[in-house]
Amino acid sequence: MSDAMEITRLGLRGDGVTADGVVVPGALPRETVRAVPEEGTRPPRARLDAVLTPSPDRIAPFCPYFGTCGGCAIQHLAPAPYAEWKRDLVVGALARAGIEAPVAPLVDAHGTGRRRITLHVRAGEGGPQAGFMAARSHALVAIDHCPITEAALHRAPDIARAVSRPLGGGGGKPLDVQVTATAGGLDVDIRGHGPASERARQSLVLLAGELDLARLSLHGEVLIVRRAPEIPAGRSRLVPPSGGFLQATAEGEATLARLVVEGVAKAKRVVDLFSGAGAFSLALAEGHTVHAVEGEEGALKALDRAFRETGGLRTVTTERRDLFRRPLLAPELDRFDAIVFDPPRAGAEAQSARIAESKVPVVVGVSCDAGSFARDAGVLVRGGYRLEAVTPVDQFRHSPHVEIVGVFRRPGKKR
Repeated sequence: MSDAMEITRLGLRGDGVTADGVVVPGALPRETVRAVPEEGTRPPRARLDAVLTPSPDRIAPFCPYFGTCGGCAIQHLAPAPYAEWKRDLVVGALARAGIEAPVAPLVDAHGTGRRRITLHVRAGEGGPQAGFMAARSHALVAIDHCPITEAALHRAPDIARAVSRPLGGGGGKPLDVQVTATAGGLDVDIRGHGPASERARQSLVLLAGELDLARLSLHGEVLIVRRAPEIPAGRSRLVPPSGGFLQATAEGEATLARLVVEGVAKAKRVVDLFSGAGAFSLALAEGHTVHAVEGEEGALKALDRAFRETGGLRTVTTERRDLFRRPLLAPELDRFDAIVFDPPRAGAEAQSARIAESKVPVVVGVSCDAGSFARDAGVLVRGGYRLEAVTPVDQFRHSPHVEIVGVFRRPGKKR
């Protein structure tokens, strides 16, 4: 039985929320809706049945799969209130951590769209099906293409279905197929199957040619490289390891790199922690000496190769180190004039504690999670740093995820 409900605000995940805390996905503030309560959910949830009084901020979603696919959360909100909501995710996280800092307006960095897509492949009637999982479900929503990706990725579902067939079409083990748009063409990595027979591997190699793929890998093991899957990084050309970390959009990476370079200002020696394949390191090396620290050997090899093949850069050195288990200590950090850190979503609590003990005058933190950013920022602030600038960057459009760049400075220290 459905109930009439008044929606008062948007939650952290883009869901409508009533005054008494009932979560209604798909509803917006200032709406009266009819919704069916779901039993046994915490927090209490209700399934949207009808919008009785629509919000003036409601717009028509552009994707035919919106509301079924679990990918995008909020295509139905007008651009201005959407940008305000996303900025407020950062403002709210900092407030809950007791941190006061100026937060800039949201920077749109969607650009031409997402340059990477990971599709799930399952067996279905008539053959393998490729798509995303439904919201809060393991049910597959098969798609024709994802409209928030770069145009080159619109054929990714067809590719995912094709490469799954030599491996059983998702009928034995469910497969995940990651497709990345690169300057050299599409880079595909298949995961979930485990070891494959020689016959299957040979079939995949042949398929790479038929599908005109740049590179095809199985669990990160490269089966064939037909063209270098290069990613532009400023003046450099990176070839990241198969399945390696990559910022969601090209525009997002360029925006974050620009903010990082602006944040370190005139620092001569910069340490780039959790550097990955070095998109920030390469941008910084245009005017700074850089030491990149990362736990993945393949990423560091990609960075070193890109650095050596790009003329006119300052020195970039690399160090392989697990910064979660062995964070750089304060005496090691004090050799540098600025610190950049961009950890995974979980944040860098242990490394932040060591940074807080250092004397480095400026720290630039990058994060894709407002909660972990606020927690790590709190560690630095309690260690004597001031969070002087925060910029939210939207490269995860229509989702509750937001990228953040924060500039921390020790009072009295020179830039």
